[in-house]
Amino acid sequence: MVELARRFLRCESGATAIEYAFIIVLISLSIIFGATEIGNGVGNSFNNLADGFDQ
Repeated sequence: MVELARRFLRCESGATAIEYAFIIVLISLSIIFGATEIGNGVGNSFNNLADGFDQ
């Protein structure tokens, strides 16, 4: 049992998995934020263009 606890404490694969998960979350949030901002900008551009045609 003690040997099992020692192996568990020395094992770094869990920490590596957590690091990868953290990186994936950061990349995902960046993509979502960037896509939202681009979408808002494109939407505003089309709204401005449509307002120009209404006048």
